[in-house]
Amino acid sequence: MATLRPALAVLIFLTLITGGIYPLATTVLGQWWFKDQAQGSLIREQNEVRGSRLIGQAFTDAKYFQGRPSATAPTPYNPMASGASNLADSNPELDKQIAGRVEALRAANPDAPQTVPVELVTASASGLDYGISPEAAFWQAPRVAQARGISEAQVGQLIREATRTPLAGFLGQPVVNVLQLNLALDALQP
Repeated sequence: MATLRPALAVLIFLTLITGGIYPLATTVLGQWWFKDQAQGSLIREQNEVRGSRLIGQAFTDAKYFQGRPSATAPTPYNPMASGASNLADSNPELDKQIAGRVEALRAANPDAPQTVPVELVTASASGLDYGISPEAAFWQAPRVAQARGISEAQVGQLIREATRTPLAGFLGQPVVNVLQLNLALDALQP
């Protein structure tokens, strides 16, 4: 029993530290220092939550920009089922899905260039990507401008304003937050 007592004391001590004090401290400090991020990076308009800056949403109307396809089940952009389709590059089902997406995008965007940006036809690993490249946004600009009855120049300006570049250019790619861009479009037209 003499050798068991120190082991139990260490177990209880480490359980309190790692299972109680440390999680409580990180939660409190996270809420204090990074309140917006700890609360889900929510976008609010007039006290109404419109979405999160970090989770993609399904936009199907022609007047909105669309993000990457989502492979989450049972509905697209389901944050409770984050994940990819897990189809290999050699899987014919993946080829069929991509071909269908390309066909649908070309039909919905007849004024866009023939080459569809790859990110608009392939789902991400999480299925919840919030952003697209500026190139993918500009590819959709003619459709959005026509559906909203505004000029492509206005839409292009909004895309440029919504584009975020990494702090150091070599650490990532520029990205356009689709939800924020669509909200900016909605604010443009009452």
